[in-house]
Amino acid sequence: MATFGEFLRGLRERQRMSLRDVERECEVSNTYLSQLEKGEKTSPSPDILRKLAKAYNVPPKYLMEQAGYLDEPEVSATDEERVNAAFDYVMSDPDYKLSARVRGEGLNTQAKKGIVVVYETLTGKKLLNP
Repeated sequence: MATFGEFLRGLRERQRMSLRDVERECEVSNTYLSQLEKGEKTSPSPDILRKLAKAYNVPPKYLMEQAGYLDEPEVSATDEERVNAAFDYVMSDPDYKLSARVRGEGLNTQAKKGIVVVYETLTGKKLLNP
């Protein structure tokens, strides 16, 4: 299992951002960010996590869960909401390209889920709960 620092580095790299880019976005020093990614700092405050969430365009709660602040993720999204969120993630992943870019307009939930399942298969990432 990846450390929280490795997780943060992965988020940053998927966004194609440098540490200085993140620093500008969230006003957290790139030195501190580097220490987090290397595992030299292991307990970022919830305030720092909220700032990072904004820079990485993820919900603050997601980072809080990954950092160990929340024991169990709260299950409140419907199946359709989870599929739509996963589909949006797939469509925003710059490393995942389709020959003809699908926009999602007019696609029903099942079609979106199919695209997410193909993405999961090809990338090894798990976006939908089993």
